[in-house]
Amino acid sequence: MSAPTVWKEEVGEKPTSLVYRFIRFGVWLFSPKWRLSGAEKLPEGPCVIVGNHSQMYGPIAGELYTPGRHWVWCAGEMMHKEEVAAYAYRDFWSGKPRAVRWFYKLLSHLIVPLSVCVFNNAHTVAVYHDARALATFRESAQKLRDGDRLVIFPECYDEHNHIVHAFQDRFIDLGRMYYRQTGKALPFVPLYVAPALGVLTFGEPILYDPAAPGDDQRQRISSALMDAVTAMAVSLPEHTVVPYPNLPKRAWTKNRE
Repeated sequence: MSAPTVWKEEVGEKPTSLVYRFIRFGVWLFSPKWRLSGAEKLPEGPCVIVGNHSQMYGPIAGELYTPGRHWVWCAGEMMHKEEVAAYAYRDFWSGKPRAVRWFYKLLSHLIVPLSVCVFNNAHTVAVYHDARALATFRESAQKLRDGDRLVIFPECYDEHNHIVHAFQDRFIDLGRMYYRQTGKALPFVPLYVAPALGVLTFGEPILYDPAAPGDDQRQRISSALMDAVTAMAVSLPEHTVVPYPNLPKRAWTKNRE
């Protein structure tokens, strides 16, 4: 399988550093090769693709294999050298056994240059949960108005079922913002990431309903997305599900309980 090409913007290819291009090729070379299933369900225009995080597999596959012009939501802290180490240790490795935490604290500092290079050169939108959150939504809405796709992996640490952890649901407010700006209903497309099978499975789009209250839309769409991801996972051949948290492999489950 040939390496996926970097999509180009109308004004030319997004400028990226040579170091990033080398890293990107290396990641493609040594990471799983993915097959797309159900890609014909993706709308022609802008949409929000929402999937299970599957540790590092989801974001990597989202960047390399999502069809068309797309942007992956990523933690904004991973783009700023002053914030990388604290965020990486807290989010990725703070649950490691106490005896080895010193190593992961060191590693969280060692990855700073790599993180800043990768996340500032990849097609990403920085996501913040503080006063900068409005900038995330404004940039995301602009990408959608440009006709691009957003790829979001919104799991949190709250358990939902044996396939996905609960989805954080504030990203669904993009539907309201997009409708106010364009008068169009925004589609949200479920995605199941199955590293064990090397398959990215897309489901049927779920449309935002601008006539319904925002709280109702967040509940309805997030539940529908989690249900769709779960159903797609269960429908596939038996395989091991890679969970969102960085758990030992012995704690991983199968797609069929």
